[in-house]
Amino acid sequence: MQNYDFIKAQDPELYATLIGEEAREARGIELIPSENYVSRAVLEANGSVFTNKYSEGYPGKRYYGGQQYTDLMESITIERAKTLFKAKYANVQPLGGAAANVAMYFALMEPGDTVLGMDLSHGGHLTHGHPTTAINKVFNFVRYKMKDVDTGEIDYEALRQTALEHKPKIILAGFSAYCRELDYQKFVDIAREVGAYAVADVAHITGLIAGGAARNPFDYGFDVMTMTTHKSLRGPRGGMIVVRESEEIAKKINKAVFPGMQGGPHMHIIAAKGVAFGEALTPAFKTYAAQILKNAKAMEAVFKAHNVRLLCGGTDNHMLLADVFGSLGVTGQEAETVLDKVGITLNKNMIADDSRSAMDPSGIRFGTPAMTTRGMMEADATKLAEIMITTMKAKDDLVKINELQNEVQQLCEAHPVPENFI
Repeated sequence: MQNYDFIKAQDPELYATLIGEEAREARGIELIPSENYVSRAVLEANGSVFTNKYSEGYPGKRYYGGQQYTDLMESITIERAKTLFKAKYANVQPLGGAAANVAMYFALMEPGDTVLGMDLSHGGHLTHGHPTTAINKVFNFVRYKMKDVDTGEIDYEALRQTALEHKPKIILAGFSAYCRELDYQKFVDIAREVGAYAVADVAHITGLIAGGAARNPFDYGFDVMTMTTHKSLRGPRGGMIVVRESEEIAKKINKAVFPGMQGGPHMHIIAAKGVAFGEALTPAFKTYAAQILKNAKAMEAVFKAHNVRLLCGGTDNHMLLADVFGSLGVTGQEAETVLDKVGITLNKNMIADDSRSAMDPSGIRFGTPAMTTRGMMEADATKLAEIMITTMKAKDDLVKINELQNEVQQLCEAHPVPENFI
């Protein structure tokens, strides 16, 4: 457990929330694909003295004095990021994945220009141009979808025709609820045909790419990748933008992040990113990334055996999206609520062309990064998937729910949250 002695003495009210969250994370199993546990080393950096320092600008080009250690720390973090993702340039200052995407748009486009991205209802992300977002008022977003929601196949010919018609400045490959690997070469070929930048938003699979368990878009000629540093990368909450080789693009990105979008960077978060990147460069992280996929496939097998419909027909990455309403008669909200009662945390999620609302959709989304961090293997993933299905089927049986809660507790006790990963 963390040492919160100063908070305990100074602010008992907030201390209680910290202890409560720590206990919740230890007693339950996190299956939200965008969540993970970080090491004690990352937590220490996250709460370090770097939080005191204002460092507007970039290493060697700051607006304030006293930057000898911030410059060194950020430079180390940048070099580690470049090594992890085979990039010539990296900006580690974005405060999150959304901030990274918005900065990237302003770096590569003018207001009114067009982005071609994945439709939210087919697995895309809000920042890829959903009508409710502010960025949608600045740029024009057009969308592509899956050809077959039961296989996950993208309709690449329709994507190409849309690109030829709208001439986007950016073709964006990326997702928040899509379970297959994208055909990066086709994205690059279409982008080159219409004179667009090829950009990959790899927020969810950042760690899988870093660990060699998923393909790297840069190997296929992508220009830019935006990403988060938490999720499967197992770092602090934050964002990053990496550029394959263009110095011109890198300069535009840097100007768009600062002073374009942000002021002083959060240096304590950048320090924590650096620690996490160091962990991701170890052989142990490659083993971890590979196990994430093995655990996801083990869960996939159980859901298929119980005839639960999986969007995309299964998974090639760390997440699964299940149509529990169509398969089990349980809404996504009902599933999220009852699974939370037994100690399993995941999120309700709309499925492609869902007839239900976002707050009570047909599906659930779950993934394996956090459970894998706890050392769970395929047998544990199989057992967990069985518990999930039994829980959803027995959602109104309080006695059964209590029994299942005990089973989850046993799994948690057998696999406590680790403090160190290397």
